[in-house]
Amino acid sequence: MNILYIMFDQLRFDYLSCAGHQSLQTPHIDRLAQMGVRFTNAYTQSPVCGAARMSAYTSRYVSSHGAQWNGHPLRVGEPTLGDHLREAGMGCWLIGKTHMNVDAKGMARLGLTPDSIIGARQAECGFDVYVRDDGLWAEGPSGPYDTKRSPYNEYLKSKGYAGENPWVDFANAGKDGDFIASGWFMENADKPANIKEEDSETPWLTTQAIEFTKQATAPWCAHVSYIKPHWPYIVPAPYHDMYGPQDIQPPVRADHELQDPHPIYQAFTNGRIGQSFAQDKVRNKVIPAYMGLIKQCDDQIGRLLDHLEASGQLETTMIILTSDHGDYLGDHWMGEKDLFHAPSVKIPAIIYDPRPEADTSRGTTCDALVEAIDLTATIIAASGRDIPDHIVEGRSLLPYLRGETPQNARAFVVSEYDYSKHPVAEGLKVSPRDARMFMVADHDWKLVHCEGNMPPMLFDLKNDPQELKDLGRDPSFENARKDMYAKLHSWGLRMSQRLTISDAEIVAQRQDKGTGVMLGLYDDQDVAPDLVARYKGRIPTDTGA
Repeated sequence: MNILYIMFDQLRFDYLSCAGHQSLQTPHIDRLAQMGVRFTNAYTQSPVCGAARMSAYTSRYVSSHGAQWNGHPLRVGEPTLGDHLREAGMGCWLIGKTHMNVDAKGMARLGLTPDSIIGARQAECGFDVYVRDDGLWAEGPSGPYDTKRSPYNEYLKSKGYAGENPWVDFANAGKDGDFIASGWFMENADKPANIKEEDSETPWLTTQAIEFTKQATAPWCAHVSYIKPHWPYIVPAPYHDMYGPQDIQPPVRADHELQDPHPIYQAFTNGRIGQSFAQDKVRNKVIPAYMGLIKQCDDQIGRLLDHLEASGQLETTMIILTSDHGDYLGDHWMGEKDLFHAPSVKIPAIIYDPRPEADTSRGTTCDALVEAIDLTATIIAASGRDIPDHIVEGRSLLPYLRGETPQNARAFVVSEYDYSKHPVAEGLKVSPRDARMFMVADHDWKLVHCEGNMPPMLFDLKNDPQELKDLGRDPSFENARKDMYAKLHSWGLRMSQRLTISDAEIVAQRQDKGTGVMLGLYDDQDVAPDLVARYKGRIPTDTGA
């Protein structure tokens, strides 16, 4: 069986028609959900791209792998999905984005070069690369945001788009007469991107994925990682005007959220992004474009599914569809991601397993608590390999696909956020080591612990499912806080760093191996004769001198 691991960037869990969106129709993703299981309580390990993806690719928590922010290198030698799958005899290929930053110092220390097979995999988050394009080719006074090669820009140049960076001038910009109407300015979000639709990023990457499946030899896992619907919020025709302000769902926010707010939450709402998305004129421009980007993504999923079906691969390919995190879009007076309300920290998660064992669960939803790292563990299990649970912290979801409840079902989920590089940390005068937050949630409660002598946040998910009332400082809810802190404490005591030896290997090594090391013996009566035979008998007369 092959495995297609699809990840979108910044796709909200509830911006799908199968998840209940009232005006956005996503029939092709809905089709996938009907073929498999849609998990309605899936959480990312961090509401920021780099950290979330490093957790997804290692199946380990952020504080376990240590790459806690965009651009933070994943340390050399950290086991990844590709490493686990290759041990099972399966190739693991990248098509699109990782946000991986190489541990150059670590590679130099070990003498690894990027042009070697091992070095290339270390530099590419464990993947073999079919095509990598992280999709952010912004430029500013200090130079480009990303200095790596852009295959997408090379493609655009080959199609006749002018300039050194057509990503800036065409793919993510509209036209204002003869001038660029940049997608960075949200007032331009309702303009069509100045590019043919078939040449824009999402169709281009889908073509790359289809070409991969045509030449690949089984068994393979392909990580198809789209940059969209991530900002800049601009989309080509005909998607740019498919939706308007009338299609926008009311914002999930309340005036009382801004009254005596938590200091960290207040700092984010007072920032430029929060202040922008608090305005209806911004939401009315951005959200229709965001919906158009999603509609384009859905159409490309339809194109990919049709290709797999026409080529006879749909019946032999497991498909997992998810996102790295969500997007506030003005909910809770915020934009972007960063904190732990549902629009930011919950993710779509759909799994289609073509095998007969999954027939009973097709077209169902599952409200079990699951994490992004569980999708990675599921891929490892689907490859036929036992999950090395001294390394992998995710848990296989295959039992849910078979209509079963796993013995190790999660009682709570955890997400982490290191905001030490964010301007908010400087404004709050929080040190880099204290600029950390930990979310723990179950079906009824969500607690956010904040380092740096900050109070916690607490939400009653049962009675306040929209998370509009922070109870973190309310003395009436001390027992709920204690209960959630106990869960966070139990998670903090997990075994997370003993990667080089498994429990089974430790148990096996408890047994006496006959190596002659015998501590605590008074004489030779308490052990088998063969264990002490070397230490009995005459002293050798030949000294070897």
